[in-house]
Amino acid sequence: MPDTDVAVVGAGAAGLSLAHRLAGRVPGLRTPSVVLVDAPPGPLRSPPRTWCYWTAGPGRFDEAVCHEWRRLRVRPGTGAPVEGDISPLRYRMVRSEDFERLVSRDLTLSRNVRRLEATVEAVEDVPGGAHVHLRDSDGRARMLTARWVFDSRPLGSLPAARTTLLQHFRGWFVRTARPAFDPAAVELMDFRTPQPVHGLSFGYVLPTGPCEALVEYTEFSPRTLTPDGYEAAVRHYADEVLRLGERQVLATETGVIPMTDAPIARQTGASVFRIGAAGGATRPATGYTFAGLQRQTRAVADALRRGRRPVPPAAHPARFRAMDAVLLRALDSGRADGPELFSRLFACVPMARLLRFLDGGTRLHEDFSIGLSSPVGPMLRSALELPLLPRRPFDLPLSPLPPTRPATSPRHAPDASAPHFPPTETA
Repeated sequence: MPDTDVAVVGAGAAGLSLAHRLAGRVPGLRTPSVVLVDAPPGPLRSPPRTWCYWTAGPGRFDEAVCHEWRRLRVRPGTGAPVEGDISPLRYRMVRSEDFERLVSRDLTLSRNVRRLEATVEAVEDVPGGAHVHLRDSDGRARMLTARWVFDSRPLGSLPAARTTLLQHFRGWFVRTARPAFDPAAVELMDFRTPQPVHGLSFGYVLPTGPCEALVEYTEFSPRTLTPDGYEAAVRHYADEVLRLGERQVLATETGVIPMTDAPIARQTGASVFRIGAAGGATRPATGYTFAGLQRQTRAVADALRRGRRPVPPAAHPARFRAMDAVLLRALDSGRADGPELFSRLFACVPMARLLRFLDGGTRLHEDFSIGLSSPVGPMLRSALELPLLPRRPFDLPLSPLPPTRPATSPRHAPDASAPHFPPTETA
């Protein structure tokens, strides 16, 4: 097979984003040759999914945004909900089908990016580059030589960590017989769900119209549920909490996002790197990935075009990862009551500022003020004990059952990874 400057392994959100940023010429900068390797149809290819993120202005992939909101709502277990306008931010939803269609259209017009459908069996670091060992659709073994390889395939296992929780969920895309949703606001966290013994749970609603929405049950806990357990939980939320009445389930979605303080390696060889969720783009305390992988791929593409070493940067600053580790420990130990903690944060901190904090965009004095709105004692105790805790491997399964979306799914149906704090993104 021909050599290439850049091989991008995997055509999920991270792989497609990097290929798109490298497509075409930029005056005064380099135009690397790129091969995007996508898995053939089957279990290795990502199912349809949705990624959510928030932003204050226009972005590269706005054409793929199928819905956006400027109001968020958080409901404590009892009492009045907290609702706020997040302006100038907008909470946006991107469906993977729309994203792939946009990127594919632009890549077709590019002379320097080529797509290849094959199964990647191994990536081997060699002097001056890397070998990507492939098996094509006819079963033939082949090899692609690249100067740089960016691997976005999901990790087979998680590194050892002091704390690892799973954000796991089951969602229904529903259509109701009567108007049942407020299309102007996202139900970000609804804690009127039965709480598990270990961890926390909440409902999540992305309304795309008065009668259509993604209705989801989510848990932060060490273990996933059984398929019947997920169905019972989301049914209880839809029927007993939301009281939707007569409804039709158009499609379903299930996923798992690791929430871990494990250090995720972004470089596995002199010329081999990881990007996206595999490269640590997921925010440990929330599960959001899409915005982080965009920062990563933007930096990598800029380095490649300028002839610099393209090491993917950390998607989230070190101090935010340290705060995430404290939060995860406080939740896992049971010192902090999850529903009370999150409800209090959204009640005491302006929503736009809290969202900037959750995306690593606040300044130190803002972080301090937000920290004072959390339970200081449990957080301080968790912070003090973290250096003493050993890192242990996490060997539980990361997937309860595959997501599904029938052909009859709605046009604006929102996944995993990412995805979501509400879980809407895996990349």
